[in-house]
Amino acid sequence: MVKKANGKWRMCVDFRTLNQACPKDTYPLPRIDTIVDHTIGYKVMSFLDAFSGYHQIWMAKEDEEKTAFITDYGTYCYRVMPFGLKNAGATYQRMIDIVFKNQRGRNLKAYVDDILVKSKTLTEHLGDLRETLDTLRRYNLKLNPAKCTFGAASRKFLGYLVSVRGIEVNPDKISTILSMFSPRTTKKIQKLAGRINSLGRFISKASDRCSPFFQCLHNNKKGQWNSECEGAFIELKKYLMSAPILVAPKEGTILSLYLGVSDAAISAVLLDSENGVPRPIFYTSHILLDTESRYPTLERLALALLTTARKLWPYFQSHTIQVVTDQPLLKILHTPEVSGRLLKWSIKLGEYDIRFVPRTAIKAQALTDFVAEFSMSEPPPVKSLANLWSLHVDSAFG
Repeated sequence: MVKKANGKWRMCVDFRTLNQACPKDTYPLPRIDTIVDHTIGYKVMSFLDAFSGYHQIWMAKEDEEKTAFITDYGTYCYRVMPFGLKNAGATYQRMIDIVFKNQRGRNLKAYVDDILVKSKTLTEHLGDLRETLDTLRRYNLKLNPAKCTFGAASRKFLGYLVSVRGIEVNPDKISTILSMFSPRTTKKIQKLAGRINSLGRFISKASDRCSPFFQCLHNNKKGQWNSECEGAFIELKKYLMSAPILVAPKEGTILSLYLGVSDAAISAVLLDSENGVPRPIFYTSHILLDTESRYPTLERLALALLTTARKLWPYFQSHTIQVVTDQPLLKILHTPEVSGRLLKWSIKLGEYDIRFVPRTAIKAQALTDFVAEFSMSEPPPVKSLANLWSLHVDSAFG
């Protein structure tokens, strides 16, 4: 038995052996980032939670005995889908997508058993709610009223605080880190690293800011909390006290991307423009592997672009991306003589509509904490193989 947050108990059965024997259901769960993005701009929202969602799906009669478990009072099996089956999440998501096929993307978003109904006005919302509740009644699906919120302007949803003005950090996650004492053991440092990772979308240059913590977890420095870690921890708390509010990109807009490179990490910030003012959509960062840290600086910059494209591919696929840089990225990726890993990266990036524009003065608050690129007095020359050919003739020859 596992105690839930509301004080009640949930019975859990060990289905590991059964899960190993079951083929994986590959039905995809929606991206949480994409769902959260689609909440912005809606003034009225209702947040619905299914009542014991999985238990509202009946098991196939021939599969009931496969869920059998032994208790002190006998052997029992489930007639409804239990928690713990590896395909339960995919099965429930498929059911929700079918049930709400006429509303998904229009006035409703759903992630497994968390349902969001969104509207521009209160009058419109009453109609959207009526449509949603009629659909639930038609399929005999029940809600948990204790976890439902109706007609709200903002609320926590899928780990974020969403409202008409943008996406904000969940205040509970912030307060948890702000109230933490300096972690002095490996287990506590790992817990801190996990909490930071869950806030990565909001933290500018997260890998650089938190590299002292990650170094503590390295094999030869395990658990050694030092003055550098303490300083980074204090600065992180200061940053989180005024974490940025993120926006969702507007359809058809050109998004700007700034890249950052250091000896230990690569970073990026994706922005949209709102009334001429850049607003952040997503911060990303990545700690360099030992081999990656030895790449030439420009190659690390190209790697930053590739890594960001992989992580933020929904934005790259649906928008033109404008990379703001004074470095010759375009030349090193598209020169006819490009080869090796740069050639592979160039081919992968070729599927996106990426443009390169020079940097101008940085005025937006979103960028004040983000050093857009490394400093260079002059861009390194891009060598052309055409200038490298030479002919040497032995003097003894003819």
